[in-house]
Amino acid sequence: MKKPSIYAAVFILWLLTLSSFVMAQSNKEDIDIIQSAFGKDKKDLVKDYMELSAKDSAAFWKLYDEYEDKRKVIGRERIDLIEQYANGYQNLDNAKAEKLATGILNNDAKYNTLHQTYFKKFSTIMGARNAAKFLQLEMYVQTYVRANVMREIPLIGDLDKQKQ
Repeated sequence: MKKPSIYAAVFILWLLTLSSFVMAQSNKEDIDIIQSAFGKDKKDLVKDYMELSAKDSAAFWKLYDEYEDKRKVIGRERIDLIEQYANGYQNLDNAKAEKLATGILNNDAKYNTLHQTYFKKFSTIMGARNAAKFLQLEMYVQTYVRANVMREIPLIGDLDKQKQ
């Protein structure tokens, strides 16, 4: 894993502590990462990848917008947890670490529940194969975004090691 420099880590922590921008930041960061990786916004990526029939298209996009609204709420919760980590990084004791770890695990569970729920709904609209195709793309994009964010967040104790 690439270790961030102390300056990069401090900069990232500073960015994450700007709480007034957390809600918009989550969506903007996702968009920026997706556009830089794939050269288009997420909806265009989904449209190109899914190759929906005219018959399935209207119902899919209605359900997709509903799904995205719920996914963004869970994504904002994740950004809030990252912000809590950034704000408390220097004084991370066992209780704070447990609260953050439990929060991330619960957040992951919410994503899994969302995926299960919407897989069933998308299957009803366009069959299990296309629903699986969408879910596969969605999980790929989320993993890509998470990996890019995680690359910028120091591991517990990393800043302490770099001071020495």
